[in-house]
Amino acid sequence: MRQRHPTRLAGAVGIALAGAVLLVWPIRAQQPAATGQPPATTQTPPNAPPVANPAPPSGQTFRTGVDLVSLNVTVSESGAPRYATDLEQTNFQVYEDGVKQDVTYFTRANLPIALALLIDTSASMETRLQTAQDAAIGFARRLRPQDLAEVVDFDSRVVILQPFTGNASELEQAIRRTSAGGSTSMYNAVYIALKDLKKIVAASVDEIRRQAIVLLSDGEDTSSLLPFEEVLDLAKRSETAIYAIGLRSADSGGSNRGFKEAEFVLKQLAQETGGRAFFPSQVTELSGIYGQISDELSSQYTIGYTSRNPKRDGAWRRIVVRVDRPNLVARTKQGYFGPTLPR
Repeated sequence: MRQRHPTRLAGAVGIALAGAVLLVWPIRAQQPAATGQPPATTQTPPNAPPVANPAPPSGQTFRTGVDLVSLNVTVSESGAPRYATDLEQTNFQVYEDGVKQDVTYFTRANLPIALALLIDTSASMETRLQTAQDAAIGFARRLRPQDLAEVVDFDSRVVILQPFTGNASELEQAIRRTSAGGSTSMYNAVYIALKDLKKIVAASVDEIRRQAIVLLSDGEDTSSLLPFEEVLDLAKRSETAIYAIGLRSADSGGSNRGFKEAEFVLKQLAQETGGRAFFPSQVTELSGIYGQISDELSSQYTIGYTSRNPKRDGAWRRIVVRVDRPNLVARTKQGYFGPTLPR
């Protein structure tokens, strides 16, 4: 019998969460809930924290209550996984729906990370799970003490084996507890991870975090109750970059219809959120891929601007970031939903 963490989140939980009110994109001051408990020790990605204008790493300030669009931007050489980390604010141009924006916040500081490590443990992973565990553990060991991560195991159910922690040993133990069996409820897992990351709140600017999901799966979703469109919508409304690893079957080479559908899904999640999608044919490639993801997360810029668009219609706004150095490509999420009028 599989040993599981007491926290059990089945697909039905995902459906229950689907009725929750989703927060809009614009960054606002957040206040802790009045629960009588001390503030949570987990924190948030690069959003405005609920404090009065302390100085962020660049010496600039976030103004609480202002709709600030925050972007995590990766800059790399065209066609190569080499990152440019020495750019200045003046090297960047940001466009929203084709209109150039004024960058008001910029830092290249390696901010702490909050991430969810999602591991597919369906029956098809049985012969490759130990190698996948080793690769994920190697990734966890590269996290810094100020980073936070959770481990999410998904097959026909979604189980949080380790809630957010900065302890690498706890993460390793959770990863080792994964075992293969059952079908694949990937959409449920991504939805639950996005909701978990949204709960992380910064108590000060020093606790501002970037957010990411690192997702490993070897096939199409077969048992989620949530549709992909709903999960993609939540991802586009989040602050979370999704790094997706689609492990191809050695027999099919990724040519079967099911994997083609999974490949489309993983690419969509990565492209819309500013992450990356990887499709290795051999499980032995996982260690290098996790290493690439770790390198990218430590090489990003954080850029902020106040949109020139005054409308509060909740419409989708397309974002393009460019840099003025030749042979360099900037990558970030493809857009965001604009603010809405209060109800």
